[in-house]
Amino acid sequence: MHSLTIFVIASNRQFARNDEVKIGMRFLLFAAAALVATPAIAQDEAVSEGPDLTFERVFASPSLDGPSPRQAKLSPDGRYLTLLRNREDERERYDLWAYDRESREWTMLVDSEMLGSGRELSEDEKMQRERARVGDLKGIISYSWNTDGSGVLVPLDGDLYLARLDGEIVRLTDTEETELNPKLSETGKFVSFVRDRQLWVGEVGGEASPITPKEGELIRWGEAEFVAQEEMSRMDGYWWGPQDRRIAVQRTDESPVGVVTRAAIGATGTRVFDQRYPVAGSDNAVVELFVMDPNGGNRVKADLGEETDIYLARVDWGPDDNLYVQRQNREQTVMDVLKVDPATGASEIAFTERAAMDDYWINLSDDYRWLEDGSLLWWSERDGFGHLYRRTADGWQQLTRGDWVVTKLVGLDEEKGTVFFTATKDDPLEQHVYSLDLEQPGSEPARLTERGFVHSATMDKDGKTLLITRSSHDQPSQTYLADQAGEPLAWVEQNALDSEHPYAPYLASHRPAQFGTIKAADGETDLYWKMVTPEQEAGKRYPVFYYHYSGPGPQIVTRGWDGALQQAVVDAGYIWFELDNRGSANRGVAFEQPLYRAMGGVEVDDQREGAKYLQTLDFVDPDKIALYGWSYGGYMTLKQLQADPGLYAAGISGAPVTKWELYDTHYTERYMGDPREVPEAYEAASAIPDAGKISDPLLIVHGMADDNVVFENATEIISVLQEANVPFEMMLYPGYTHRVSGEQISPHLWNTYMRFLRAHGVTPPE
Repeated sequence: MHSLTIFVIASNRQFARNDEVKIGMRFLLFAAAALVATPAIAQDEAVSEGPDLTFERVFASPSLDGPSPRQAKLSPDGRYLTLLRNREDERERYDLWAYDRESREWTMLVDSEMLGSGRELSEDEKMQRERARVGDLKGIISYSWNTDGSGVLVPLDGDLYLARLDGEIVRLTDTEETELNPKLSETGKFVSFVRDRQLWVGEVGGEASPITPKEGELIRWGEAEFVAQEEMSRMDGYWWGPQDRRIAVQRTDESPVGVVTRAAIGATGTRVFDQRYPVAGSDNAVVELFVMDPNGGNRVKADLGEETDIYLARVDWGPDDNLYVQRQNREQTVMDVLKVDPATGASEIAFTERAAMDDYWINLSDDYRWLEDGSLLWWSERDGFGHLYRRTADGWQQLTRGDWVVTKLVGLDEEKGTVFFTATKDDPLEQHVYSLDLEQPGSEPARLTERGFVHSATMDKDGKTLLITRSSHDQPSQTYLADQAGEPLAWVEQNALDSEHPYAPYLASHRPAQFGTIKAADGETDLYWKMVTPEQEAGKRYPVFYYHYSGPGPQIVTRGWDGALQQAVVDAGYIWFELDNRGSANRGVAFEQPLYRAMGGVEVDDQREGAKYLQTLDFVDPDKIALYGWSYGGYMTLKQLQADPGLYAAGISGAPVTKWELYDTHYTERYMGDPREVPEAYEAASAIPDAGKISDPLLIVHGMADDNVVFENATEIISVLQEANVPFEMMLYPGYTHRVSGEQISPHLWNTYMRFLRAHGVTPPE
């Protein structure tokens, strides 16, 4: 679930503070042996006694995760590395930096504070930032390379700039309005953006003008609709064609979408928004696709079929200059890839992807790529696991196979015929970078990265250079450049845990992670768990802080760095425990399928097995197992307390969905079906009917301006609990959305959790 994120945890895992004074030091060339020898938690570096790890310090600056680049990208030719680096004096503000691999020098391309106006963003841009999970950041939050590598398009404070590599900055717009979704055309001749619900295009350095009509408040051109942004990971609503000849532009009619009156309750007042929000079982926006010239001329409508109740999942231009559209049915069980003639709009079905099994859905992916020869690399779960395939004129070839998952298509060197990807082949808890010869489909992939770490990677467009980020439980994120064999070329950020690292004072108390498996409630399926324990005294038993998400999508248990937050919980005397139940990602179709039309069922059963396992351990206090979850995890806290009174000592429910009819169409119906057709499934999944069964201490937390899991989810269960005379506690955050976070708010949140647990006797031993 894209929208119900594990935000409170993820916010601490995100992007950490960078020490700009040591930029040069951190980008030295190194040999492969130096990479392997990078120190993690080294005892000789540890301090014998250090300060307590408080929540105030966890969320303060500099980040205890150490420096970590944000949005690191290689230029199209692979020569330059660009990234966003946050300021020492303002953690949330980011500037754009570039590293020249030939001169080995760093340059600040854009100083956001010097260049920006600081004016307030439009409501549309604020909402887009919420959808992209960057609403708390300032300065430069995104950028894109020109296709020829001559410059970078930079949005800043609602206006657009073109930063050239020689230091020149060209201001492209200067208006009171906000320019959304900016892009440079393929040749770099044109700049385009959305303003006031129209698509605007102009030559770089010249005046832009709208190329689509103004049709009122409910018609948007060039913007992805709400569910595309929130659930399909598609933020784009228009696509430049080859050589700037044509543009494909989305037209969205929001008039069928129901209005949710959302009250953004703040500390000093309340703002009311009539938000077009398609709840499950209601009408979606009508989405159409048009193709036109850069000046808006020769506009034709793409034939997406007679059925309008569809999802426009992805749009791409192929090497044959045709447009390829991924059209998903409302049920999300069938996806047709349409080949559209950009001159006439006529379409035909190129091929169809179907759900891998009955009572399942299609997981959307960006892991596909057209080759110059017209063939297609394609990710599919058709054999029960996410793997890569190649579609040629002769049919389909399966490139990878096995009981493991390809997690990302990283890059392709067409000249050599080598594909690069990340996968869980060697360990379900580790992701590694692999390469494979396209001419040997089904052969054993070559692993390019070191065991013991979780990796992610990107490449330049020609697939020549890898940009790899890795971490382990004992090593915060490190980023380096590597060649096609995985051999290190240069550190981008070494982030060594030496005496100067921000985490150094706390190394002495850093506790190792343990990993293991238990059987799921079906008695057959292995479930992975992770545990971090405090230093123990013989004969004493310790409380458990049981963190869970439980929903479809995220994989919680990995061997990667989880930040200092869980260490602070452990320092407070709690065992940190987490378990991935059936339904979570990266274990294959059969592992996810039990959630189909049954959310709030198998997850409860599997997490119960986790609690029972904890109760068998002689160092665990079986009467002090406390649940904590945010978003889907908040929902699961409620369902678990309802199902098993007395099993858990207390529960913390953060921003929970309490009634699935209040959540959006694309996410909810993917797993639950249409509530108009299967109302019984929604009734069983709801946290409302059995709320009166909760007898264990409960804390409900919610942001009062939440536009994702709207505040009505909280008020509904609050009302039911009150009417049933069930005691509970609340902590509400005025003005905060689904992201309740900040340098002062985050420690307030976590200190609230600790006070709640102490008040109900969930405390460490004396």
